[in-house]
Amino acid sequence: MLDLEGIYQSLATFIPLLVTIAFIVLCLWIANWLLLRRASLTTESRLPGQVTMLVLTAIALVIVILALPVSESTRGDLLSLLGLVLTGVIALSSTTFVSNAMAGLMLRAVRSFHHGDFIRAGEHFGRVTERGLFHTEIQSEDRDLITLPNLFLASNPVTVVRSSGTIVSCELSLGYDVAHHQLEPLFKEAALAAGLTEPFMQIRNLGDFSVSYKISGYYPEVKHLLTTRSKLRKEVLDKLHGAGIEIVSPTFMNQRQYQSGEKFIGIPGKPEVKQSEQEAPEAMIFDKADRAEKIHSLEDEKQTITQELKSLKEQLQSAGKEEAKVLKAEVEQRETRLAALDSIISKAKETPHE
Repeated sequence: MLDLEGIYQSLATFIPLLVTIAFIVLCLWIANWLLLRRASLTTESRLPGQVTMLVLTAIALVIVILALPVSESTRGDLLSLLGLVLTGVIALSSTTFVSNAMAGLMLRAVRSFHHGDFIRAGEHFGRVTERGLFHTEIQSEDRDLITLPNLFLASNPVTVVRSSGTIVSCELSLGYDVAHHQLEPLFKEAALAAGLTEPFMQIRNLGDFSVSYKISGYYPEVKHLLTTRSKLRKEVLDKLHGAGIEIVSPTFMNQRQYQSGEKFIGIPGKPEVKQSEQEAPEAMIFDKADRAEKIHSLEDEKQTITQELKSLKEQLQSAGKEEAKVLKAEVEQRETRLAALDSIISKAKETPHE
């Protein structure tokens, strides 16, 4: 016959372990939901939660080992084995997991770019939409989302378009038969017509058959960078063609017959309907980047108002009767703004329908 009493006693020794495991699983599930699973969290706001979950999981493993119904020496051996396994895992994955995490922390400390900024890393160009512990996400000119490992950004030069303005340029080559002093005013007119300020022309290269020119100007509003670059090229075409200047290579050949002195110039013209800023393609291309920049800006404003509110409440405690009325009005004004910001941020964080 089976020794039922012995079986019950053996099972009884595992009850504390099972209770501990169940409690730990419940705690980790609750912590995971609170820290990571809320829909309102962005990738960057999940960063502290991800680090916390890693620490909690490591602590949970240690607690499970301590709860095992084994001798002290065996428990010590298991803890040593766990330490060796964790060390080996970290060593083997140091080139990816740990390196990306360390690179992410470094990028956050350096703060070379923010949400909504245009950046170029290697062959990738776009606006920043999310910044996480292990990766940074950008939205490309084709509206696609590109995930770049933080290690890639930390080990490669990153070009950031300054939010205060940038230089927009256009390059082209023309033959030596066109004098540069004839081209410079046309280029500057094209830059001004494209919405640029302080235009200037550079002669980049004197080639065997042509001269390379570059027309540039300052553009303060970087959100419509793509549209402005295209507009500058359009204006350059219109100004040169309007002045009777061909934009063709000196080695240009065509098999068809043409009259002597005939020029190959497109007829310049103006669009019937002027494109407004609301119709600019950047609004569609960089929709997620715009939303990320807006949320980041609103959260900064919320933090500033919270600090101001705290300072006003401290002043209110020692203020006189008349001064207290003014301070109370300012406190109410900021509390109303905070409530409005919370509502706006909550709606902005809702995932849009694709």
